Amino acid sequence: MQRKEFIEQIENNPIIAAIKDDAGLEKCLETDIGVIFVLYGDVCSIPKIVDRIKNAGKTVVIHVDLINGLSSKEVSLDFIRNYTAADGIITTKPNLIKHAKELGLNTILRFFMLDSIALQNVEKQSHADVQPDIIEVLPGILLPEFFEKIRKISRVRLMASGLITNKTEVLNALNNGVISISTTNQSIWEM
Repeated sequence: MQRKEFIEQIENNPIIAAIKDDAGLEKCLETDIGVIFVLYGDVCSIPKIVDRIKNAGKTVVIHVDLINGLSSKEVSLDFIRNYTAADGIITTKPNLIKHAKELGLNTILRFFMLDSIALQNVEKQSHADVQPDIIEVLPGILLPEFFEKIRKISRVRLMASGLITNKTEVLNALNNGVISISTTNQSIWEM
């Protein structure tokens, strides 16, 4: 999937199902949600998990940092490219973005917004040679002003996740420049 098509797919799915176990996998396959973030598995199970989601006609993004048996080395991305049909990866490690892009994988760089240093890291990444396709910030219940700050310093689209529990919080993010939210909260998948 090309970068432009990937970003359009994320924008067209304002709520993304993030799955953390087999029960979540089963549930997301029953929904109309078109993009699934895989937050669990291991090197033996991830190809099968991805195949099930792809066979359901959905876009699959693997959080490589959370897959047991993968490391923060580039070879982990080679494994994802060679042994799965994943459309992209999520990582908290900027050094993996360049190699993922070289392999033709779409990229999401995740930031935990804990303090002003995190905001500086977003700004630093926005000036890096290799940029992710999307930046994901956690928690997703940030104040509107904070979303605005991130959008001003970043050249890439912004999504949010984490601690979003109701429609008001979803709308807060979406109405303040976030293109989509990802959540493991299955009640939000149905909104």
